[in-house]
Amino acid sequence: MSNLALEGLPKGEHPQIDDYASLFLNDVPMLDVRAPVEFEQGAFPNAVNIPLMTDEEREAVGICYKEQGQDAAILLGAELVTEEGRAQRKKAWADFFAKHEKYKTAKKWGGGVLYCFRGGLRSQISQQWILDETGIDQPRVKGGYKAMRRFLIDSIDRIANEIPIVILGGRTGSGKTRVLKRLDNSIDLEGLANHRGSAFGPTATPQPTQINFENALAIALLKQEAKGAEVLVVEDEGRNVGSIGVPQSFFDAMQKAPIVKLEVSQEERNQVSIDEYIVDTQAHFDEVYGEEEGAIKLSEHLLNSLSKIQKRLGGVRYQEAKDQMELAIEQRLSSGSLEGFVPVVKTLLIDYYDPMYDYQFSKKTERVCFTGSVDDVLKYFSKG
Repeated sequence: MSNLALEGLPKGEHPQIDDYASLFLNDVPMLDVRAPVEFEQGAFPNAVNIPLMTDEEREAVGICYKEQGQDAAILLGAELVTEEGRAQRKKAWADFFAKHEKYKTAKKWGGGVLYCFRGGLRSQISQQWILDETGIDQPRVKGGYKAMRRFLIDSIDRIANEIPIVILGGRTGSGKTRVLKRLDNSIDLEGLANHRGSAFGPTATPQPTQINFENALAIALLKQEAKGAEVLVVEDEGRNVGSIGVPQSFFDAMQKAPIVKLEVSQEERNQVSIDEYIVDTQAHFDEVYGEEEGAIKLSEHLLNSLSKIQKRLGGVRYQEAKDQMELAIEQRLSSGSLEGFVPVVKTLLIDYYDPMYDYQFSKKTERVCFTGSVDDVLKYFSKG
């Protein structure tokens, strides 16, 4: 074994942090030194992945650990990371902490924190290398990713049972999400899931992983709790928002919660639907793909979404809606006018969304505690 392979292994004790709530409430920058494949499966909103080992290196070390034990795995890991690779990692980590110097005023987490899966050898080695490079012994998270993940899951279960929930209901196009955004004590499940919760719900970017959604939800709940929220307002959702499942404990609490029902005119619903599903979605596609390709992507998105509900609409109504949609898209591309979407949106609201909503809502009418317009509902919530 060369001196180079042994250089940088952890020496002595390094600082640890286990105040998980403070880390998330203060949006503390986190350096995730796990392998990329681990990071992709689940991470935290303020985490950046600069791994100690590549996926291939991690796999080789893991096999060695199972077959030959920890000591052999440590030595193999030290051999796999070249001098050049070590230097690159040290610089990248040093740059990460330098970028977040504002957090150095809080001594307990310096310019941020670092973690591996269990807060063990990988993060200890990383601490040592950062200390060698910068002279600063940056803290690692005790228990690592696994402990923080457990804390967040437990927080969802606890807060779901401790802070009362009120559901904001109403037909599609009522503007429920807009109302939520005007409330300080709301949890926007659709925003966290990056999906509007219907056949036309996908956006220009993918949904988060299930784990990342749960992590983000837990942090949002912790922040509401820290603000002293006495009630949480949540939009009426099913068990799934797109491909994302609402955690069972939180969904169970939603199923028992009182409902505030938002009622608006058909004309308002038409306009809100066009604004949210056409104008806002177009802006998102333009931002991701550019205006020219974004317009094409939106057209494909609308027609693909319509095809998902073909069975429910039936052959005749689906063909009528498809013809209306294609005409509206053509008019939009040629003149920029949105008028063509008025009849197709009205058709979808009345023939598809309303019957489905009426059926589902008929099972929970006894939970309605208030009904009113946007202004009425906002006044209701402002009274506490």
